[in-house]
Amino acid sequence: MSTKVVEIKTLKVGKYIVLGGEASKITSLTTSSPGKHGAAKARLEAVGIFDNQKRSIVNTKVDIPIIDKRVGQVLSIQGNNVQLMDMENYDTLDLPMPEELKDQITEGIEVDYIVALGNMKIMRTK
Repeated sequence: MSTKVVEIKTLKVGKYIVLGGEASKITSLTTSSPGKHGAAKARLEAVGIFDNQKRSIVNTKVDIPIIDKRVGQVLSIQGNNVQLMDMENYDTLDLPMPEELKDQITEGIEVDYIVALGNMKIMRTK
């Protein structure tokens, strides 16, 4: 699991964070000023990249995932799965086809996909 620990005040909406062991994209971030006897806190809400579940946390330090963005070529489409060949190391991968890209993915085109915390997902077509 490749992550690193950062202060929550350095994060912004649209960045990635690890919540509940799942890589998530930040949707909202609010901070409170420090009180008389306490430190500043931040409330963060995020949506999972791979499972689309909402999560929230109130904390000062969090883990962020190391996300690897890669390019692959579509070799074949079998039902709801897409067989890709990585354009860098020529490995073949079987990934689920995203619903929002179902009509855009055809054999022979290149797609961008991400690898985070051992999971992979097709993000967009080129």
